Amino acid sequence: MKKTLKDFAKRFLLLELLQGLRVTWRAFWAKKITIQYPEEETPISSRFRGMLALRKYPNGEERCIACKLCEAACPALAITIEAAPRPDGSRRTTRYDIDAFKCIYCGFCEDACPVDAVVVTPESHFTIHDRGDNILTKAKLLAVGDKYEKQIAAARAQEIKGTEQ
Repeated sequence: MKKTLKDFAKRFLLLELLQGLRVTWRAFWAKKITIQYPEEETPISSRFRGMLALRKYPNGEERCIACKLCEAACPALAITIEAAPRPDGSRRTTRYDIDAFKCIYCGFCEDACPVDAVVVTPESHFTIHDRGDNILTKAKLLAVGDKYEKQIAAARAQEIKGTEQ
């Protein structure tokens, strides 16, 4: 009986409608936040996962040792690796492809890599216009890695510095 009376009062006085109007009234007078994209950029988190890249050592040698851990860790099966031994006996990739349409940018490949070869970059402005361009080949990934190497190295150094403290 008590509950029924309370429900009737709510409906008769339109309390929920008044609560909603109060929220609207507050939002109407609050400062508006509008980002003028693409002229203005929003700040990107340090944990943002953008376009993938392959890194090289400072001497120019590719970091990837073809262990295929990233391929195994990829839940979307987006990574394809083929490897062959080099004359010095070490193993390196002959083919390293990432299908950008399949990739879910989870970062598992980056976590699985023991030599920090595959990384995610802060690059968020990339598009794919043609079929076939979705396959990010080793050359494309290395070019992206070269482009963002300073930024990636600085972020890694900051991470190491943060864990030491």
